[in-house]
Amino acid sequence: MTTFDDPFDARHRLTPGCSCGRHGSEAEHMAASAVAGDAQTSRVVESAVMRALFPEDATRRAFLTAVGAGTAIAAVNALFPLATATDVFAQGLKPEKTDLKVGFIPITCATPIIMAAPMGFYEKQGLKVEVVKTAGWAVIRDKAINKEYDAAHMLSPMPLAISMGVGSNPIPWSAPAIENVNGQAITLAMKHKDRRDPKTWAGMKFAVPFDYSMHNYLLRYYLAEAGLDPDKDVQIRAVPPPEMVANLRADNIDGFLAPDPVNQRAVYDGVGFIHLLSKEMWEGHPCCVFSASKQFVTEMPGTYQALLKAIIEATAYAQKAEHRKEIAAAIAPTNYLNQPVTVVEQVLTGTFADGLGGVKKDADRIAFDPFPWESFAVWILTQMKRWGQIKGDVDYQKVAKEVFLATDATKLMAEAGLTPPQSTTKTFSVMGKTFDPSKPDEYVASFAIKRG
Repeated sequence: MTTFDDPFDARHRLTPGCSCGRHGSEAEHMAASAVAGDAQTSRVVESAVMRALFPEDATRRAFLTAVGAGTAIAAVNALFPLATATDVFAQGLKPEKTDLKVGFIPITCATPIIMAAPMGFYEKQGLKVEVVKTAGWAVIRDKAINKEYDAAHMLSPMPLAISMGVGSNPIPWSAPAIENVNGQAITLAMKHKDRRDPKTWAGMKFAVPFDYSMHNYLLRYYLAEAGLDPDKDVQIRAVPPPEMVANLRADNIDGFLAPDPVNQRAVYDGVGFIHLLSKEMWEGHPCCVFSASKQFVTEMPGTYQALLKAIIEATAYAQKAEHRKEIAAAIAPTNYLNQPVTVVEQVLTGTFADGLGGVKKDADRIAFDPFPWESFAVWILTQMKRWGQIKGDVDYQKVAKEVFLATDATKLMAEAGLTPPQSTTKTFSVMGKTFDPSKPDEYVASFAIKRG
């Protein structure tokens, strides 16, 4: 379960009534905030005011414990009209900090984060952002947690794992925007070109980028649907994306489920072929996210809003097919992806060699849609549960809502000319099986092959 070390944040869940003292319930408060502008904005402003009045964590906690969070906010509101502050914030705050570092892994999933630097999207928001190429996901996580990075490109399961304390102490984290959907593939070594039936893959060795990744969960799902136990019948190891092709060439692995341009680079180098695009398993699945700590979100609301707006506007630009070649040229250089432009173009345009002598066309091989569907988070949590990464009962919807910040994305997508959805959840199909986010426990129980 997610835990929070700030009682002020926890008051949205632990205390009855309205946090601002003007409504009969928190639900009414949230509805009213949505009408006025943005419910998440209200929470950010309230938290910022409380931190300004009580800078010391211990003092703030003692005050909230003594009088109750709802009473505290009502009292503060009498002296400082939070509704007025929220309206001001909704109109846009100046960034509290303009020089930022954002870490990324050199893969096309990070396209909006990377391209926003050379193509001026950060600068447009008054930010000077250094996008820092990073060796692997564990390094990204550690540097983000240690505040060496202000924000980061992460695999979509990582903010959930960090928030829940999976493998470490829990730290409230957020994923306010999806970086990309689709954009992955299963690639096999050329020696397996006649071994396309996954039922025959027992004994093979596969790589995925990280244990907490869509790649790991999709590969496991694919193997289990073929009747193979991914923990007993094959080997799955974590390998940083930049090292995958070399491991395939050296015969250390038989294949991988990887982000691009890794798959296309294997084809380009003649060491592998694309067996299956991940979108053939789940059309429109998430892969990576733009992420930041909840502390960054609440303590630097102006910087956070500017940074997220830059990312969403870059994503909107990347959505359009006519921009893909321009973007490929911008992100291919050494300091970003370090790939031949033709490799990146094949990924982004969806016209690509498959490694078996064919040329495929799929305009949605990789797509860009920033909306962080809470149902994406719920599905990810079901797979973490399925494979024993999380134990015990899970409040799926609660965790999803706290980490995948759909409200923030809705507001800024509209400003960027995108059409945000009316709901934060939806059903979808994974390998022909419908996922209903309102029934996650039933979904986990339905699998014959699982852990925990």
